[in-house]
Amino acid sequence: MYRYGIDFDAVEAIDIHTHVEVDSHGHRAYDEVLIEATAKYFKMPAGIVASVDALADQYRRHNTAAVVFTIDARHGMRHAPNSIEDLVAGAARNNDVLIPFGSVDPWQGRHAVHRVHELVRDHGVKGFKFHPSMQAFEPNDRAYYPIYHAIAEAGVPALFHTGQTGMGAGLPGGHRIKLRYSDPMLLDDVAADFPELTIVMAHPAVPWVDSQIAIAGHKANVYIDLSGWSPKYFPPQLVHAMGRQLRTKVLFGTDFPYIQIDRWRRDFDTLDIDPAVIPLIYKQNALRVLGIAP
Repeated sequence: MYRYGIDFDAVEAIDIHTHVEVDSHGHRAYDEVLIEATAKYFKMPAGIVASVDALADQYRRHNTAAVVFTIDARHGMRHAPNSIEDLVAGAARNNDVLIPFGSVDPWQGRHAVHRVHELVRDHGVKGFKFHPSMQAFEPNDRAYYPIYHAIAEAGVPALFHTGQTGMGAGLPGGHRIKLRYSDPMLLDDVAADFPELTIVMAHPAVPWVDSQIAIAGHKANVYIDLSGWSPKYFPPQLVHAMGRQLRTKVLFGTDFPYIQIDRWRRDFDTLDIDPAVIPLIYKQNALRVLGIAP
C-alpha cells in the first residue's frame, strides 16, 4: 500500500511523467521490436533500463519527485503488461521520491472499473495513465465513461497521451499504432462531460498543439504536461501560452527514460519564460493536479 513520504516543501520539482518498463521479475512492458524502435527514435544511449529502483535513485539525486507508471495495453498491443502491483510496491519502497499511477485496459469494461477501485483502495495509486494510441481506443466513446466516473469518484487525476508518439515510429504500419486516437479534441468531450475529473494531456500534442492550447485554456479541469520533447523543440505558440494564459496549466515532465532529466532542464533554461512562471511549472501546478495543494 503506497502512502506519501515526500517532503513537498523540500523537493525542487515534480516530474509528472516517467515510465517504469520492467518489473522485478524482468517482465517488460512492450515487445522487443517496439522497445528497439522506440530507443532508436529517441536516440537513447544503450543500457538504460527503466526499473523503479533505478529511477528512484536518479530522481533522489536531483531532489525531484516523480510520477511513475506503466501502461496496460494488452488488447491494443497484444502483449501482457508488466506488473502494476510490482510498480506500486517499488514506489512504496521509494516513497520519498516516487508517486505511483495505475493503468487499466479500457477494453476490459466492467473489470476495468473494478480495477480502478481496487488500485486506489488496496494499493493507493494517485492517478491513472492512458495511452489511447497504444490501447487502441477513442477516449470519448461513451463505452469508457464508467471508467472515468470511477476515477473521478476516487478523486485522482487521469493522464492521457496526446499527439505524435515515438512508440512504433519507423516500423511498418507504426506497429499497428494509430495516431488519431490521441487527438486531444477527443478529450475535450471527456473534460466537458466530467468537469469533476482532472485531466492531464501528456506531451506537446503535435500536430494538434493549437487544439490542445485551446482546450486547456477553456476547461478549468484540463492541464498539459511538457514531457516527451526537448524544450528546445517546443512549438512557439506553446512557449508563448506557457508564460501567459496557461501559466497555471502546464506541468514539468520528462518522459523518462526517453528524455533524461538533465537534458530537459538544460534545454528548458534556454526558453524565454517569465521567471515567475518557472516555480509553477516545476512544482506548484503539479501539487494542485495531484490534490496536494488547493
